[in-house]
Amino acid sequence: MAYFQEIVFSSCRSMMFIIFCITFIGYLLGDIKVKGVELGTAGVFLSALFFGHFAYSDASLLRQMGIITVSSGFMQHSMSLIQEMGLLCFVTSVGFIAGPNFFHNLKKNVKSYAFLGLIIIGSGALTCAAVILLTSVDSAMGVGILSGALTTTPGFAAAQDIVRSNEFLLNEVTVGHAIGYPFGVVGVVLFVQIVPKLVKANILEEQKKINAASGQPLEFTPDRRQEGNAQKNLLDIDPIGLGPLSLAVVLGILLGKVRLPLPLGTHFSLGNTGGALIVGLILGHFGRIGRINMRISAGFLKAFREFGLVMFLIGAGVPGGSGFVDIVREYGLILFLYGALMTTVPLLVGYFIAKHVVKLCLLNNLGAITGGMTSTPALGALINVAKTDDVAASYAATYPVALVLVVLASQFLMTFL
Repeated sequence: MAYFQEIVFSSCRSMMFIIFCITFIGYLLGDIKVKGVELGTAGVFLSALFFGHFAYSDASLLRQMGIITVSSGFMQHSMSLIQEMGLLCFVTSVGFIAGPNFFHNLKKNVKSYAFLGLIIIGSGALTCAAVILLTSVDSAMGVGILSGALTTTPGFAAAQDIVRSNEFLLNEVTVGHAIGYPFGVVGVVLFVQIVPKLVKANILEEQKKINAASGQPLEFTPDRRQEGNAQKNLLDIDPIGLGPLSLAVVLGILLGKVRLPLPLGTHFSLGNTGGALIVGLILGHFGRIGRINMRISAGFLKAFREFGLVMFLIGAGVPGGSGFVDIVREYGLILFLYGALMTTVPLLVGYFIAKHVVKLCLLNNLGAITGGMTSTPALGALINVAKTDDVAASYAATYPVALVLVVLASQFLMTFL
């Protein structure tokens, strides 16, 4: 028993060391500015990639020094848990933040956001189809790259489901996802920072435009504990809102497990991410369940959103970095270029259509693009650029549409190409 406890506690200490070391170094990297552009929180992702490459091997220096005592298998399972927990924390917080403005904004712009989701995913799927038809890349590898380029777990899962009985094709989907994912994260993060600088946007003026578009006054994000519970006679679970947030996560997981039939004999579900986002939006809008107060302080939501984003990037980056160099050696750089193409084309097409056809203001344009690209890290970067949480509303409006379409696109490409 003592030996078992020593292993467990030693493993836990190693994991804590890993998480906080990656976080600290990642924020240092993210704070480096090149012509005013910085990685921000996405620096944590790069830090995690480097760590994963140098620490996963049993012969790594950190293992030899005794700093890391966990097995590669234990680390992989831990990172999967950290990634999922971080994503749930992030999207639930985003839902609560966007909730007060979301439904009013959606009512005014629902067709625009649905159209943009179709354009972004459609252009990504067409790019993927072109790569499959014009190169030696087969459909399994191509769709895997597309799911990584769009950082979409449901699209990745849909492709896996179709080829689950074929171990070779299943591995190709997995490798393709790993190839497209790094640029899918970093590329969109840089895009939402570079575009405002290229167009020389006045962020204060853009804030006014986004609030005028939503029909809400500037800085409309009420502190969710200041509505006066005596007036509404509501029950507070806890002072800051961790209880309501936890309940929202539980309800989101349950909603995400609901499966809906789709063509070709497959099913679609929102998954934990989509379920938590929708529940957060609903509870953020209504602010109550019966007599239970579901309002959460704005400061706590922002801190929890940042925490969730960091955990997600660490959980995704460490396993991704472990096999990155091996994949480059085996498959070459050309596949990474295909992945970059599948990220870049939807970004440019989506931005052009949102600006010149749908005529969204800049911040709603970029918010819709982050939702259409299903890019969690890019939303965090955009919020920092925009200096307002209101961009989360257009992200939340486009995200569910993109989620459904990317699953359908993955199924179509895998079946017919």
